[in-house]
Amino acid sequence: MNTSEETDRLEAFNAYRSRMNQRILDEKDHLGIKRFFNLDDAAYREGALDQSTKELLGLVASMVLRCNDCIDYHLQQCVELGVSDEELDDAMNVALVVGGSIVIPHLRHAVETIDLLRERESADRDETETDV
Repeated sequence: MNTSEETDRLEAFNAYRSRMNQRILDEKDHLGIKRFFNLDDAAYREGALDQSTKELLGLVASMVLRCNDCIDYHLQQCVELGVSDEELDDAMNVALVVGGSIVIPHLRHAVETIDLLRERESADRDETETDV
């Protein structure tokens, strides 16, 4: 997979997630579904644990449950919140220890996603510096 295809993977995921979430919330008009979406949003808000810690917990759970979409989502949130690669590595190690070797393919996926997100950050920085 080349860099363009990899970047397209994240963009396609984000577009699909956004489109389908909006469709579910607008068209289904189901109280239970809306309450679950709200509960999910609320769980990651600042509280006794900061948002970064909560997103890292979400990442670990997603890796153990083997959901690449969830892994991508939580990694994007972590990067936006400024989580370092060292912190991500520690969290992924916990996921690997808890989940065992079956998590390894999802670890590979996560590492690839982190690379894409860091490349995007670097490109955004370069673009900002060029604009100044």
